[in-house]
Amino acid sequence: MLNRLAGLIERGFLPLAVGFSALGLLHPPLFAWIRPHISLGLGVIMFGMGLTLEFADFARVFRQWRTAGLGVLLQYTLMPAAAWLLCLVLDLPPEAALGVILVGCCPSGTASNVISYFARADVALSVVMTLAGTLIAPLLTPALVELLAGQRVEVRFWAMVQSVFWIVVFPLLDGLILRRLLRERLRPLLRIFPSVSVLAISAVIACVVALNQRTILAFPALVMAAVALHNGLGFLLGFLAARGLGAERIAARTISIEVGMQNSGLAVALAGAFFGPAAALPGAVFSLWQNLAGMTLARLWTRDDAAERQADGDARPGPTA
Repeated sequence: MLNRLAGLIERGFLPLAVGFSALGLLHPPLFAWIRPHISLGLGVIMFGMGLTLEFADFARVFRQWRTAGLGVLLQYTLMPAAAWLLCLVLDLPPEAALGVILVGCCPSGTASNVISYFARADVALSVVMTLAGTLIAPLLTPALVELLAGQRVEVRFWAMVQSVFWIVVFPLLDGLILRRLLRERLRPLLRIFPSVSVLAISAVIACVVALNQRTILAFPALVMAAVALHNGLGFLLGFLAARGLGAERIAARTISIEVGMQNSGLAVALAGAFFGPAAALPGAVFSLWQNLAGMTLARLWTRDDAAERQADGDARPGPTA
């Protein structure tokens, strides 16, 4: 019974995320209280990912360091360039344009690891790219913002490192170690943990919606268009560029997610510290949009994989008389 319920929750992650978000929009207090616990929720998800991985997965990624490097390179070239071009094409007001560029110049966040998990992509590769991109962000993000927008920002290196360690590395390592020690005894837990992750990420998205209710209901159409196009171009160009440069399909999917999904929380924080509310708006909207779009993309990819496996099974020759 519990396994069946867990399966229903996992298969319904997109309707759940949309439903929770709608409730958060209608009545923010339902989910706004989660705000102080967002890091804990993401940590629980990363712990669950650690339970599904082996240390060998990370050893493999480090041997294929060129693929990880390619993902980070595309992250810091495609997204800033796409942001700059969209601002020109859409003729965004200066503060809104600055916010879009800020989002484009940020590294990917832990949400990319979560979406890679649901998309059945290479989670170990996603985590390594997130770590590498975050570690160089204090240098690249300010440099890119100044180059493209002519504005100066400061990214606190140790604050970012500590955040990534406690939200990503620590719970992931816990999961890896626990799996190594207990193995078979964890099998029942592994069956239900994806559903826990679905509920956690749906609640986090709903919390983001609740906290930004006024912004979303104001519906700044031009900013919404810029955010949707920016995110979509990141997914599309990340996948096409990775495939064009020789990455295998699963690696290309992982890079696509890593490129398209930004640390929008960092963008909002930088905008609030250095500019103003209008510059923070694109980051706030991006935070909601990228999660819903990423989960939709993950659902499409997993459905395609299931259809492909079904087709392969049907194509196998039957027994001969």
